[in-house]
Amino acid sequence: MLKFQLLLRRSERILVANQADTSQDLIEKVDSESRIRTYIGKTAKLITGIAIIWSIFQIFSAGSGIFDAITLRSWHLLFLLIMTFLLYPISKKSKRNIRYPSAVDIICILLSIISIGYLLLNYKTVVLRGGFLLTPDYIFGAIGIILVFEAARRVVGNLAILAFIFLLYNFLGPFIPGIFGHNGFTVKRIIDYLFWGSEGIFGIAIGVSSTFVFLFILFGAFLSKSGFSQFINDLSLTIAGRTPGGPAKVAVIASALMGMINGSAIANVATTGTLTIPLMKKNGYKARFAAAVEAVASTGGQFAPPIMGAAGFVMAEYLGVSYTIVMVAAIIPAFLYYLALIMVVHFEAKRLGLKGISKDNIPNVWEVLKKQGHLSLPLIVLLALMFMGYTPLYAAVFSILACVIASWFRKETRMGLKDILAALAEGAKGAIGVAVACAIIGVIIGTVSLTGLGLNFGYSVMNYTNDGIFIAAFLVMLMSIILGMGVPGVAAYVIVATVGTPVLIDLGITPLAAHMFVLIYACLSNITPPVALASYVAAGLANTNQNQVSLTAVKLGITGFILPFFFIYQPALLLGGSSYTASIIPALTATIGVIALAGGLQGWLFGRANVIQRILFIAIGLFMIAPDHITDIIGISLLVIVSIWQLIQTKTIGPEQKQVVNK
Repeated sequence: MLKFQLLLRRSERILVANQADTSQDLIEKVDSESRIRTYIGKTAKLITGIAIIWSIFQIFSAGSGIFDAITLRSWHLLFLLIMTFLLYPISKKSKRNIRYPSAVDIICILLSIISIGYLLLNYKTVVLRGGFLLTPDYIFGAIGIILVFEAARRVVGNLAILAFIFLLYNFLGPFIPGIFGHNGFTVKRIIDYLFWGSEGIFGIAIGVSSTFVFLFILFGAFLSKSGFSQFINDLSLTIAGRTPGGPAKVAVIASALMGMINGSAIANVATTGTLTIPLMKKNGYKARFAAAVEAVASTGGQFAPPIMGAAGFVMAEYLGVSYTIVMVAAIIPAFLYYLALIMVVHFEAKRLGLKGISKDNIPNVWEVLKKQGHLSLPLIVLLALMFMGYTPLYAAVFSILACVIASWFRKETRMGLKDILAALAEGAKGAIGVAVACAIIGVIIGTVSLTGLGLNFGYSVMNYTNDGIFIAAFLVMLMSIILGMGVPGVAAYVIVATVGTPVLIDLGITPLAAHMFVLIYACLSNITPPVALASYVAAGLANTNQNQVSLTAVKLGITGFILPFFFIYQPALLLGGSSYTASIIPALTATIGVIALAGGLQGWLFGRANVIQRILFIAIGLFMIAPDHITDIIGISLLVIVSIWQLIQTKTIGPEQKQVVNK
């Protein structure tokens, strides 16, 4: 145990020292959210103070419930714009280490205060006069929209471009032929709808950012400060460290648990990947495989319960159901996704003859639970409160409090005032990227609603596919992946849910299945070429080809690409049948199916599989995942035949031949 701790600490020091800068450079290269400034002197303390005040305000507003929706969203956006213009530079070439913000930043901050302040002071007056706007209302509304675009340009550049295209669509409708054309709208009408209305910037996207998203990002910051991530790493080692390919399985488990909390595949790869990828390479995995494993594991956390990277709370808001329904529905898809990845890792280890970590270097599970098990209390509190029927906001606030209290149980993990303030500041800063994305998405959602684009798109898809569910779902899948590229998970889901889910629901797919469908594909855009940001960051850490890693990641995450097409036909895979018992058999057969699918992908089950066996294993996997009795019977029959074939083949190969084959 002592030897393991010394080895782990030394490895962490070396890896952090050598790769911290590299990791940050990689993130900044592919993800504009991470390009933040570092202030020197008193300005740094001032910004930290603003971040802390923002976090305290969000906790207070969630706990007290005294603010109406527009007031809360307005204050949230005001804090957001101020922090954005302070932390994010005007351009890539701007200096990062500075003492004071630039004149442009100060002007933007002052305009933000004036514009949002005007809305806070006059919104009720505008409502009382029936929504009729005066000239100053239009002027300050226009300033607010421009500031949101500027903030988005700095933080989520590609999404700002997409939103600008949607904004232009409001004006260019008369020049577009066919079903997607419209009469066009005036500048005043657009300002009214996007700034003063409830369907634009201050709509549902910024609404979930000001509540669920912020609080759960803050919750993740508190978990990090309490030492929860170290607990996850140690626990993962005790679970899978000694098995063949142990480091890769540890990476899968740890990245899944951390990914569901922070909700960002890119950030998760950059943090956990600096340790897991080198360890996987050292264990014997190829660089591209190690990078792909980390990317796929980090991506799945965004739809893995119980937290689902906060996207689940947004889904519950859309559907108007309890979050527990959404969380339970995600259990089987997330389980099958990670089971397939674990089995791929295991079969690859067996194929390469890799071993696990020696027993001497594995911590004792009871020692880990004794010393760090108390850090799981916040998650227990979170789940207990939600299953008891309390709102996610209420549960989040008390889980943050539980995080602090739990850390006091042992001296080694105790959070002092400094740690609490640091967590408050880091949580606020960590929420900026998603919050800015949600703000600018309001322009997209507002345009879709104002122009009727969503209805026209749905009509066009159904007309083109002749009401065929599979083709329509395939087109929605492509749209979800494309619109999700380079966008934070929650924000990507909000976009595709606005445009894609109505199409699926109109075709008869249950609303829960339709929303889960687009969520999974929006998340998988992190590993899908050509803009596979999670794969690219992982490739940089592994020092290997980005495209190869991305393609390998798609292969390893294939279950995530396949499964949604089955559960839209059979909601039992979402625990959405008439009863939970109706989901038992589909879940069991799908479990067997993903194991067979993993065996076919890696060419190994009981031994090395030849080409015919691999094809049969993949076919078996598809048959078994499909929730149908006939396909299950076919799949089981084929599995028995191929398994016997493999066992006979394995026994007839001598030791010397086995070594040659394994190589």
